[in-house]
Amino acid sequence: MKILSLDKSVQENLPPPLDATADQPPLFDGTIKLYTCYTCPFAQRVWITRNYKGLQDKIKLVPLNLQNRPSWYGEKVYSVNKVPALEHNGKIMGESLDLIKYVDSNFEGPSLLPDDPAKKGFAEELFAYIDKFVGTLYGSLKGADATKEAGPAFDYLENALKKFDDGPFLLGGQFSLADIAYIPFVERLQIYFSEIYNYDITSGRPKLAAWIEEINKIGAYKQTKTDPKELVAYYKKRFQAEQ
Repeated sequence: MKILSLDKSVQENLPPPLDATADQPPLFDGTIKLYTCYTCPFAQRVWITRNYKGLQDKIKLVPLNLQNRPSWYGEKVYSVNKVPALEHNGKIMGESLDLIKYVDSNFEGPSLLPDDPAKKGFAEELFAYIDKFVGTLYGSLKGADATKEAGPAFDYLENALKKFDDGPFLLGGQFSLADIAYIPFVERLQIYFSEIYNYDITSGRPKLAAWIEEINKIGAYKQTKTDPKELVAYYKKRFQAEQ
């Protein structure tokens, strides 16, 4: 089994999040900025992509405190007032799936999509399913039997990982945008289900277990992982209060 990994990530000192008291960084000053939040799974997608392509010096992180976000962000930077957003070439762009494709296509570094047409086609299928996947996972946390209701989403991934037999990733031997699209949500639900329900999402799903294990070897991803204790506390407050 050949695994193609071109991970050239380097550890970096992360800037502190900006809150409502922080001044706005200069807009359109020639600096490429990724407005992000260290705990947001959608923003994490773009952060992983940036890291994997070795763009730490090219794309500056501008982390925000979403619980106490600066008013200037929605008023002057990105009217949608969500993260992630990318400031590049005099424009502000959003939507995490669009941004990971944009960063992969418009910046140097290892490509995160294979040349194989079959694999590219399957990547688009995976992108098309991701909203349902995320909806199923987070919807399960509001249900009576979360682990059972989340099962179909994890089963989908297990079956998707059987599509290509040349490696452990969703597109086989190459870590790709498809993996990046899914891993932030799997990461969070694996932690939460284990802690709250004593449930192992990889039980009976060997492909999923191998996938998570391989992704956890990638430095570009490991640097972006959320703190488990903070995650569990936040999700308990968010989802258990709704039940």
